[in-house]
Amino acid sequence: MRSIWLHQKNDALDMQNSAYMDRSVPPYINVRSVPTCTNYINKQFVCAQYLRKINDLNLGRRCSILPTAKHIIRQHKNRLGVRVYVLSDLHTDYPANMAWVQRLSTTTYKRDILIVAGDVAEKFENFVLTMLFLKERFRYVFFVPGNHDVWCRSKQEPYVDSVEKLGALMEACSDLEVATEPKIIDGVGIIPLFSWYHQSFDKEQDITGLRIPSLKMACKDFHACKWPSTLSSSDLSLAKYFDEMNFKNFEVIREIQEKSCKVITFSHFLPRSELCPEKRMLFYPNLPKVIGSDLLEASLRKIHGPNGNPSACHVFGHTHFCWDSILDGIRYIQAPLAYPRERKRRMNGGEEWLPFCIYDSCSGGIQNESLSCYWSDYYRIQKREPQNTELAPWVAKYYYRTK
Repeated sequence: MRSIWLHQKNDALDMQNSAYMDRSVPPYINVRSVPTCTNYINKQFVCAQYLRKINDLNLGRRCSILPTAKHIIRQHKNRLGVRVYVLSDLHTDYPANMAWVQRLSTTTYKRDILIVAGDVAEKFENFVLTMLFLKERFRYVFFVPGNHDVWCRSKQEPYVDSVEKLGALMEACSDLEVATEPKIIDGVGIIPLFSWYHQSFDKEQDITGLRIPSLKMACKDFHACKWPSTLSSSDLSLAKYFDEMNFKNFEVIREIQEKSCKVITFSHFLPRSELCPEKRMLFYPNLPKVIGSDLLEASLRKIHGPNGNPSACHVFGHTHFCWDSILDGIRYIQAPLAYPRERKRRMNGGEEWLPFCIYDSCSGGIQNESLSCYWSDYYRIQKREPQNTELAPWVAKYYYRTK
């Protein structure tokens, strides 16, 4: 057991350096002339203004395509079908991540669909820029917002609160033809699900006897997000607010269920606690309180069925842990780009396998080959022990050292 734990140490370290630890996100582009109100956004303005800024920063130069794209080009050069790729947590406020997006092939994915499961960028201008790059490369791009997308820290952005910024993001997606509503494309149903976490999602026994930082100290959302007084993650109000955004799509979802047996749902937050390592494995044991929603899993089961089905698939993001597992008949996948330093520690090559293909019409639909990931591989062998509060060796070493 100790050797297996130590094998997982690098992935656990990701959480120590995750979005929940206090730090500043480095700016990527500081363009005062770019309007932050989406009423001014149109294709002509975007192409003329935003892309010029990329060239000014020497990021518009011809870039070598990613190794994964070269492999796909060789393997599928003359294919006729459609594929669905997934990606989350792009965090393109980091220059290295924005450059990674730009390096994606502009020809390989022209027939394909990309699902972006939230956390594109904190800054509105970087969000628009990223979506422009992705739309240039993929036939369709789907998106749901993550917590970083609705942060309101920049003094240059005039949003009163995160609700207003969310509205601006949705308007920008509409202008850029980025899908935020369910659609059937070439026989496969894609269903975005809006969500937010609530603290009661955490059902595991708390780790006690350690000096663990409070949620407000460790989680940036409590300072960077600005919500009306009626909305909070400490109860179900904020989770319900986002869940109700899905109600308007009820008829479309029902139509997708009737017409397509191949359905992919996606969200930013986690629908099940089993999609995150146990508390005793994490450098921040209180993480499960700010990662998921029970309402989300309930929505999934209404769409995919209480027992799932062989084609049922749900994509999520947020925790930056690569994941691929099947629980009660639904396949759950997380394929995060994450932060540059996190990618260097991954056993599956960091960024070269992204974006991850989960559906290929030429191969019969949902791909059977599973993604090799530290934690989901670990839990295929080891049983979860949510009531076990004995710290993993690397976590114990960290906390005992800081006592």
